[in-house]
Amino acid sequence: MAADPLDVLNPEQRAAATYGRADGPRRVAAGPMLVIAGAGTGKTQTLAHRVAHLVLAGVDPARILLLTFSRRAAEEMTRRAERIVASALRRPDGSAGAAVRLPWAGTFHSIGNRLLRVHARAVGLDPAFSVLDRGDSADLMDVVRHGLGLSSRDKRFPRKDTCLAIYSHRVNTLQPLARSIEAQWPWCAGYEEDLTRLYRAYVARKQAEQVLDYDDLLLWWHGLVTDPALAREIGAMFDHVLVDEYQDTNRLQAGILNALKPDGAGLTVVGDDAQSIYSFRAATVDNILDFPTRYQPPAHVVTLTANYRSTQPILDAANALIAEAERRHAKNLVATRGQGARPRLVSVADDRAQADYVIDEVLRAREAGVPLRRQAVLFRSSHHSDFLEVELTRRNIPFVKYGGLKFLEAAHVKDFLAVLRWADNPRHRIAAFRALQLLPGMGPAHSERCLATLAAAPSFTAGLAAFDPPPGARADWPALAALLAALVDPAMPWAGQAERVRDWYRPHLERLYDAAHVRAGDLEQLVRLSGGFLDREKFLTELALDPPQASGDQSGPPLLDEDYLVLSTVHSAKGQEWQSVYLLNVNDGNFPSEFAAGDPAQMEEERRLLYVAMTRARDALHLMVPLKYYVTQQPRYGDAHVYGAQSRFLTPNVLATLEPASTLPPEPALAPGGAGAPRVDVAAGVRALWD
Repeated sequence: MAADPLDVLNPEQRAAATYGRADGPRRVAAGPMLVIAGAGTGKTQTLAHRVAHLVLAGVDPARILLLTFSRRAAEEMTRRAERIVASALRRPDGSAGAAVRLPWAGTFHSIGNRLLRVHARAVGLDPAFSVLDRGDSADLMDVVRHGLGLSSRDKRFPRKDTCLAIYSHRVNTLQPLARSIEAQWPWCAGYEEDLTRLYRAYVARKQAEQVLDYDDLLLWWHGLVTDPALAREIGAMFDHVLVDEYQDTNRLQAGILNALKPDGAGLTVVGDDAQSIYSFRAATVDNILDFPTRYQPPAHVVTLTANYRSTQPILDAANALIAEAERRHAKNLVATRGQGARPRLVSVADDRAQADYVIDEVLRAREAGVPLRRQAVLFRSSHHSDFLEVELTRRNIPFVKYGGLKFLEAAHVKDFLAVLRWADNPRHRIAAFRALQLLPGMGPAHSERCLATLAAAPSFTAGLAAFDPPPGARADWPALAALLAALVDPAMPWAGQAERVRDWYRPHLERLYDAAHVRAGDLEQLVRLSGGFLDREKFLTELALDPPQASGDQSGPPLLDEDYLVLSTVHSAKGQEWQSVYLLNVNDGNFPSEFAAGDPAQMEEERRLLYVAMTRARDALHLMVPLKYYVTQQPRYGDAHVYGAQSRFLTPNVLATLEPASTLPPEPALAPGGAGAPRVDVAAGVRALWD
């Protein structure tokens, strides 16, 4: 090798990257390992170097399974590992060695999709099954809900999105439906029987149409590896399994890993129990807390404590906060950047004073050389920044707020993809129903009649030819029928299919929607994107599993400014960092949330949420504590309010690490009254009222 690729690592990182021993020319034997990677301790670098170390030790890259929680994370990890290996194997003439590829790097859901297509027959699936995105899953849930008469009740029944969320939580936690309802949706407690009936019909409908939703990819993968022989077969494909963000895994994911590597051989998981904040997505902190004792002998544990992000006073506050957690992997973060200013605990009168303080400090930091985009205002819930946003706008300070609608929620994108999804899986009734109703005159009744004709025909193309469209759709039906007949023809190559759908859809786009020229830009993007995939199934599945985040028709006006302040919920801020962080409303009811009261596990997660917020700051941290909150639904400038109690997580040990500050005006001093006898005997007058 030209150089030791591990020279850039600290001792803790190096111990994690090199764990194991050579066991033959192309093998590294290693038992289960847990890497506790505290905030800002170089988790990604450590995991990438472990992958590179294994490859350089001779392990076949095709026998390394790397599981992450986003495609971007998998790609970044792969790029880093490839760069490390290429640098280490650089030839004397300066040219790089052979390129390294990690074919089994991806998210849990994308890897599950690939394995299920290989083993589909073993679990009773058609290998050409379709994957529903969240929007289509909710639509299918609504169709089934309506079909069971649950939408026409004299009492409110949960809407489709709530029904889907409850279903998802129950599936991913592997716990009874009643427990999911009790934990997250207590107002639905009276609907358990109806929800069970709904989910039974929803599952039957998916299986009849050979479609899987997002949660099914894990559920069916978990079911696949319950067969010991299949679990051994799949597990034997990989010498090493590496998992990023293990604190965010749910019971299904932990069960899959345990089935693939029941003895933990070659299994490395990386995460931080102190940053487990996604229980509402069914993640459980128990997976990482219990990991070492799951194996005998216990898993090897490496703890990364050298923090490359924050100054020591910020870490002192975070360490003091998390030290009071009931269960945790012990660690004490130490700053490599040295000392700095203590975090400030700022008492303010109300949300108006809170906004004034934040804006003044943001502008002061900007004048001191900290750009707006290197500063962030964080909050527990999205609406907590409402007043601040008004003030930022009034004072002409640009900002960007994380959140908003997704690309696949745009109606025209769903229309375009529905045609392709129907062609890819003719049994996909939700896609067919949407595509048919793009034609004028094709309402729900005529669409149902068309689907019945197709089901009774000997083939899909024969059904298209046999269907008699209603008068309003008669002029447009031949073009749609010809398009679908061409798309379902196995001889038709994938290249050019997206263009054909775009060309067919363009006149309907102009008829159905305003600003058609803006929406057409999204379709052009989809057409260009389609060229990067080998076939239609991979294109549609990738969009369902990892959709783009924004679309043209939903975008606001462009941000034509040199700089902007970042506004974000704490959940969206995880994994990010800024030089200055302002955390709003550090009061009971927000940290912890009022909805967590009475549940010890939820209260501990709320503590971890505050920890995540604090550890986003590099140089300056401001914790805001308003004294009062004004009651909503009162006349403007009304004075009805409640007092806000300081967060219970700010214990004496935590407070000792903070610098108190206040914008509250001092009470005016009053001169004491003169000595001697009272000038007015008010007491006697009060008594006289009752004589």
